[in-house]
Amino acid sequence: MTAVPEWMRPPRPEGWYSEDLDQLAEAPRHTELIDGALVFMMSPQRVWHARMVTALVNSLTDQAPPGIEVDREITIRLDRWNRPEPDLLATTAPYDPSRTFYTPEETLLVVEVVSPESAHRDRSVKLRKYAEAGIANYWRVEDEDGSPAVHAYELDGPTRSYAPAGIHRHELRTAVPFPITIELTRLVPGRKS
Repeated sequence: MTAVPEWMRPPRPEGWYSEDLDQLAEAPRHTELIDGALVFMMSPQRVWHARMVTALVNSLTDQAPPGIEVDREITIRLDRWNRPEPDLLATTAPYDPSRTFYTPEETLLVVEVVSPESAHRDRSVKLRKYAEAGIANYWRVEDEDGSPAVHAYELDGPTRSYAPAGIHRHELRTAVPFPITIELTRLVPGRKS
């Protein structure tokens, strides 16, 4: 049995806090905090996932109105024990090059591109946590035989839960969080509408 490195041991009995992530220089690049526990993205990422994230960042950036920024792989401090790292997000926060996280109040849209290792977290855990934190829009992108399918959710404020807003294949057209039109099949090289 391999010994756990000292830096992986929680600094307190109740686990890790959100601010602890900024002090973990030894942690892998994509480390999230879920319910006070560190979650590491250790599996190699597929090219489909990487290309999908880049294409979505580019498309959303091109369509975002002034005052809305699109970033990839920056954590959101949901509360003291939760700091997930979505694949991309749209935020109202001004650009700050030293920033390491956003808050739910600054976040308009969170997008997770599902990978085999993240499927449960993206489909269930993060769906619930982003809604409870009050993030208005959540997209989950699934790989359907090489083509993206975007499962869109909108926040129902009184219940702090997401209501399905549609499953988009071929084209995504929405007015929230800002007017967006994306030809989904064009996001993957070699695919046509």
